[in-house]
Amino acid sequence: MMFVLGILLAACGGGNGDGGDSASGGEGQTYNWKFVTEEVDGQVQFEYAEEFAKRMNEKSDGAVNIEVYEFGGLGSETDQVEQLQNGAVEMAVMSPGFTGNMVKEGQIFALHFLFPESVEKTQQILNDSEALNTDLREKYEEHSISPLSFWTEGAMQWTSSKEITEPADFENFKMRTQTSPLILESYKAYGAEPTPMSWSELYTALDRGTVEGQENPIFFIGDASFHEVQDYMTLSNHNNYVAMTTVNTDWYEGLNDEMKTMVDETTQEMQEWVFEEQKKQNEEYLKTIKEDTENPTEIVELTDEQRQMFKDKAMPVRDYYRNEVSTVDGQILDKLQEEIEAAGE
Repeated sequence: MMFVLGILLAACGGGNGDGGDSASGGEGQTYNWKFVTEEVDGQVQFEYAEEFAKRMNEKSDGAVNIEVYEFGGLGSETDQVEQLQNGAVEMAVMSPGFTGNMVKEGQIFALHFLFPESVEKTQQILNDSEALNTDLREKYEEHSISPLSFWTEGAMQWTSSKEITEPADFENFKMRTQTSPLILESYKAYGAEPTPMSWSELYTALDRGTVEGQENPIFFIGDASFHEVQDYMTLSNHNNYVAMTTVNTDWYEGLNDEMKTMVDETTQEMQEWVFEEQKKQNEEYLKTIKEDTENPTEIVELTDEQRQMFKDKAMPVRDYYRNEVSTVDGQILDKLQEEIEAAGE
């Protein structure tokens, strides 16, 4: 679905909506922006966007009105990327996994066991990383997308139709993935058969056995009821689900200084808010899944030795990233690894 360049800002009484005389929309000016997410009402991304919209409305004394769209409201994940690029929407919460074919360096988040096992330390790295917030951001801006922040929705876990405790369990296993080529490579390293698929199709595919497993943070597994059609959930913590708060670059650069500052400040404020939100939801849904006697799911906790087996298989994928994916000879990955090491475990 391609969109022509749409209305970037709607201003009362006409005008280009570039910020007016002040951040409160001088002379009665109002701003109507679209904010699209990859999740639905109640899930972390949607709740994030709703809170962001509320704060912007309050700070601007009602001048900024942001309409939040849940997943499916404006098409698929890839449709939403195109809409942001073309200016049909101004803002989006976006997963790098759905931009991997366009921004090669964004596939970095598909590397397993790259970030610390601690979600808290991972979020701190996402906040502070120059490799991500400067170098990777520049790569996205070549495609008219500006990531204003990166944040975790929690550690990724596996659900499956059979128990998974070692890489051999993935042999010939049909694993649903996002469309990022590096995610496919990560699961091929375990011997699995990765199958790219939109999450909107996933419940039915798991139920019918079209695919046998998937990865997601616990809150998403629980809220989407994937555990109802899977027998096992392995607490692997093999990765973090990283989301980006993104804006259309031309639209963002066209904001006046006060409005741009308001957007930037709200984005930074939301980092702590969304960390607490994902933590709460992941903890609550783990309890829900454990206590669901009608659809029992066996929880498998990997030992350090078992995790190391998967990590050993995953490490060569970093060379694949450097040699086959990266357009800058792995420089962003190298810098990010240095930052992660400096942060310590």
